[in-house]
Amino acid sequence: MIDIKFLRENPDIVKENIKKKFQDEKLPLVDEVIALDFQNRKAKQEGDDLRARRNKISKEIGALMAQGKKEEAEARKAEVAAGSKRLAELETMEAELQDKITRIMMVIPNIIDPSVPIGRDDTENVEIKKYGEPVVPDFEVPYHADILNGICGLDKDAAGRTSGNGFYYLMGDAARIHSAMISYARDFMIDRGFTYCIPPFMIRSSVVNGVMSFGEMEAMMYKIEGEDLYLIGTSEHSMIGKFKGEMVQENDLPITMTSYSPCFRKEVGSHGIEERGVYRVHQFEKQEMVVICKPEESMEWYDKMWSYTVEFFRSLDVPVRTLECCSGDLADLKVKSCDVEAWSPRQQKYFEVGSCSTLGDAQARRLGIRTKGENGTYYVHTLNNTVLASPRGLIAFLENNVNEDGSINIPEALRPYMGGKEKIMPIKK
Repeated sequence: MIDIKFLRENPDIVKENIKKKFQDEKLPLVDEVIALDFQNRKAKQEGDDLRARRNKISKEIGALMAQGKKEEAEARKAEVAAGSKRLAELETMEAELQDKITRIMMVIPNIIDPSVPIGRDDTENVEIKKYGEPVVPDFEVPYHADILNGICGLDKDAAGRTSGNGFYYLMGDAARIHSAMISYARDFMIDRGFTYCIPPFMIRSSVVNGVMSFGEMEAMMYKIEGEDLYLIGTSEHSMIGKFKGEMVQENDLPITMTSYSPCFRKEVGSHGIEERGVYRVHQFEKQEMVVICKPEESMEWYDKMWSYTVEFFRSLDVPVRTLECCSGDLADLKVKSCDVEAWSPRQQKYFEVGSCSTLGDAQARRLGIRTKGENGTYYVHTLNNTVLASPRGLIAFLENNVNEDGSINIPEALRPYMGGKEKIMPIKK
């Protein structure tokens, strides 16, 4: 959420930013919120004047009563009563105006970083750099569901009976690889100085509204019927919400955390839930990284964070590339974002396995997360990035480590989590 003072003083910059995000339908909101803000400040000023006058008259009444000037004192009391009535009207008006302003401000997109490429949607995202050689083996790489079936590792039929489409059972060595990757991702980030956390897997609507845009919420979140609780779509939501309403000690910044959680997503408006595979599902597990820092440090942390994901996948022998998200592909709260994509030797193209974002002070402003420095109180900056989201990360691992006979190589970094195994052999049925 943009600072109302910034919008008031720079309406043309805010409108140009809206145009860069191809959301021209939101342009009238800028003038609307400026008009509402003017009314609100005018009502507030009148209210402040009335309060000051009430305090002054109250002192005068005491003096008049002490002097025995009862009639004059009563006249002053009537004046106070009239002022109190008007003050109550103004306070109601202020609350209503502030509510309207907040609701509009929450749908005006955040100001994007000048380095963000301008584009309408994800088809106009820009490749930054490739890491590792994207190899195409001299045999046909099977579909990931077939690789998993080769080690008796996937059961979607049973999951369909218990839970419906978009769910899955991982079995045996497939489940073990999945858990090994999550555990390795955890330790990978702990070794880089991040504090390991397991957050609540449900959050209240006040937190949801603080960490994401309304469009994201409708497309992603599952609501618990009859309760003010939502299942999280990523642990970033809980982790940022942990600091809601807090005055963080500046000496404690940066706060660096890595969190594990299951994640639940409706995937409304997505390209569809796969019938056979596990690329797009309603439930998955994730190791996330979250940073809360000073504004001047956020871009430095942004670059560190996506580089950790690249390093993680390269340690598993998975070639990756980074992709800069264009303006039209950024969610409204994001200042800058890049995707880490893994190489698919089966499809001979890259696919997304992680996303790194800096949101400036947008989430902190919505949730009231501040700190105090030499120059006064200010909002912190928040960043998040995927270390590993599995089973999508599992797919990348399988395709890049499967052999022609169906066996799966276990990279050295993962072997301590696999009981020392160097290879998983296919199971003859």
